[in-house]
Amino acid sequence: MTRKPSRIALHVSIAVILLTMIETGPVAQRATATDGKTTKGDNHLIVHEWGTFTSIAGKDGVAVDWRPLNGSSDLPSFVYDTSGLATGTGLRSGQRCLKCNMEALVRMETPVIYFYADRETPVSVRVEFSQGKITEWYPQARLVYVPAPNDSRNPSSIDWGRITVVPGAEESFPVEAQPSHYYPARETDASPLRICTSKGEQREKFLFYRGVGTFNPPVAVKLDAGSVVVKNTSLESIAHFILFENRGGKVGYQVRDSFDGEVVLDRPALNQTVDSLERDLEAILVSQGLYEKEARAMIKTWRDSWFEEGMRVFYIVPRKVTDSILPITIEPRPSELTRILVGRVETITPEMESEIRLQAAGLEGSAIDVQGAAAEIMRKHGRFAEPVLKTLMGETNDPGLRVRIQQLIDYAAAGPR
Repeated sequence: MTRKPSRIALHVSIAVILLTMIETGPVAQRATATDGKTTKGDNHLIVHEWGTFTSIAGKDGVAVDWRPLNGSSDLPSFVYDTSGLATGTGLRSGQRCLKCNMEALVRMETPVIYFYADRETPVSVRVEFSQGKITEWYPQARLVYVPAPNDSRNPSSIDWGRITVVPGAEESFPVEAQPSHYYPARETDASPLRICTSKGEQREKFLFYRGVGTFNPPVAVKLDAGSVVVKNTSLESIAHFILFENRGGKVGYQVRDSFDGEVVLDRPALNQTVDSLERDLEAILVSQGLYEKEARAMIKTWRDSWFEEGMRVFYIVPRKVTDSILPITIEPRPSELTRILVGRVETITPEMESEIRLQAAGLEGSAIDVQGAAAEIMRKHGRFAEPVLKTLMGETNDPGLRVRIQQLIDYAAAGPR
């Protein structure tokens, strides 16, 4: 498969082992991600990965703790999670997860790893999460390690053992009737994968994993007197970032190329379209090394949350930052390894605060009243509602309002019912 060149210069101590009876074959070479966009090997194997890091910026622009896995799962029930490690069972679709009270700075969403080969190829893959915890994955892995809170020596990791890349194989993958963010990622030309497990053979188009992180993202975003201050806090240049806002269904965005230090921008004029943003974002992803179908699959996966109500900054995570947070080992070494992580920073706007403050102030205190208001806030702001409510709690000295806000926080923390 060839990549079409872009002409646009835009832009998861507890040691837990899952035994799947996978044999580890002989290894001719060993490859670990290093500097740069790609790593080069001497064979026919090409590996591409994309995923997202989502965070919420506080008043000072720095990421705040939140419950990134709050609510029922948005993944199919066949996907594995930490609550089923001992039995090797998948998610209980539609029920609250056992890890939903977990607070973190970053939600690592849907990294998927694609493989392209011209012949059947056995491959071993391991990913470490040096500043976080692996929480979900598919297909079944040989080993998933989730460190205890007092274990700072060993990182969380996932090791699929040996998988087989099977180009041209029938694309018969698990699917369920209800919609999910999971499925659009299959809409690429990547080779199907075959994994032999203790529960039988599994097939998929990619390796999927997800987690929560404890690291500070490389971008800080804050509102300052109506302007938006975007700061690169890493030592690496950031290739592209997009400032986006959806207010009342009207959208606007600004695209910025490589930057270091700090950039001050006006809030975008709300006179653009999501369609044009998708085209620009696709061009950025392709320019960074993804194939067109991969870029489209990524955008389709997250379209409903990326472009919803609110203000956020999207940015390309520098490759060195990705490799330091998520070291990956692939055997044999691929001829090309491309890893594109998109950071997403949610910003709490004055309009959002004002709207929720009015809802809280208007409460009369009955359980039904509070529950109804909380449901409406959750409907509109989702998992970002609790951080906004906590911000408001810290800014008011009104005892009555504090009580009402705390009631809303309790309902928001419990997640959707």
